[in-house]
Amino acid sequence: MTASAPFGPGRYSIYTGRATNWPLVVALSAALTVPLLPLGSLSRGGWLDPAGPAIPLLAAAVVVLINVLTGLSVRTAAGPNGVAVHCGLLGWPRRTYRLEEIEHAEVTDLTPSLWRLSLGFWWTPRHTYFTVRTGPALRLTLRTGRSVTITVPDPHTAVAVIRAA
Repeated sequence: MTASAPFGPGRYSIYTGRATNWPLVVALSAALTVPLLPLGSLSRGGWLDPAGPAIPLLAAAVVVLINVLTGLSVRTAAGPNGVAVHCGLLGWPRRTYRLEEIEHAEVTDLTPSLWRLSLGFWWTPRHTYFTVRTGPALRLTLRTGRSVTITVPDPHTAVAVIRAA
């Protein structure tokens, strides 16, 4: 997480931060892979036969690779150009919210819920989430009425930078 020089006339700050949840990456990869491994070990065919172990093991490797490359890491930059969000190691999915689109920025507390797991990138008709952990997060309310919640290491600094810009 970084922030540039303090505010002043003709000056602006830029906030950057990255939040990653590696224990969840490992747990989710294991949960997705474990059911596929017995399928590969129980096969009776040759290695490349359709009934062989290659297909379940290849599927397990693809699941883990997709999980590591696209999920459970959020990079955020906020400043005079708005707020840019990039997920995963490849930076996809990504989204930029211009300052003109943002009506309000605030710090919100993400609490775990029994009925809703708000981790990862997901959206509803009124809300978009870029979250990898519980705790304080940045919430943007857009002029369209849509709200966006983003996991950042220091949401208070991000809000201050957005309001100053």
